[in-house]
Amino acid sequence: MDLGIAGKRAVVCASSKGLGLGCAEALAAAGCNLVMNARGSEALEASAADIRAKHGVDVVTVAADVSTAEGQAEVIAAAGNADILVNNAGGPPPGMWTDWDRDDFIKALDANMLAPIALIKALVPGMMERGWGRVVNITSQSVKAPIPVLGLSNAARTGLTGYVAGTSRQVAGQGVTINNLLPGIHATDRAIALDGGVVKAQGITLEEARARREATIPVGRYGTREEFGATCAFLCSQHAGFIVGQNILLDGGATVATI
Repeated sequence: MDLGIAGKRAVVCASSKGLGLGCAEALAAAGCNLVMNARGSEALEASAADIRAKHGVDVVTVAADVSTAEGQAEVIAAAGNADILVNNAGGPPPGMWTDWDRDDFIKALDANMLAPIALIKALVPGMMERGWGRVVNITSQSVKAPIPVLGLSNAARTGLTGYVAGTSRQVAGQGVTINNLLPGIHATDRAIALDGGVVKAQGITLEEARARREATIPVGRYGTREEFGATCAFLCSQHAGFIVGQNILLDGGATVATI
């Protein structure tokens, strides 16, 4: 399927690896020029070089922490007249409700709620003026079904979800759609970190921890960055203009819900 977005300019945050990289790769395959952001320059430059070689698109890199005002300013400056924004940031650490204090919550809000909002406020007005734009926020299945040990993530990402619910309806008339992608467990570094916590807590191997988690997923496996990226690219396409303010699960059926 031709997504109809060749030549569009897409900003993809936290895209040196994992789900963000999957989104960047899929958008590049559709012909988008990219602004790729991540904190670590080495992995970012390697991923950008690979995408340039494979897809022949223009790729600008911004090595910066998008959870900070300085990092946001760097990304916004590089974005120019961006047509597509993919918000993404690593999730806060797991723990118990007794573990977290105010500073922990502020860090989670900065990364997973306030940073996406800042980029939306900076880039969406230009999209509205041009009459076309796409925003996809990578959140988590936990906004549909909270995960007890991820209380910081539950709180921050649900806050962003509420913001998007209203904002997306206010900008849709100008040709801009905003939607959220809710990943379940995927084969990324985040999965390794979460499974590592189980290894430490239960004294089992990493392979056993993964097998136990896979057994809770109806499809019986972890997701891949490629299939996640393909879904993101579709939401950014010319075919998705009637999808507004939605929270789309990509979790292999793990979240048991009818709505």
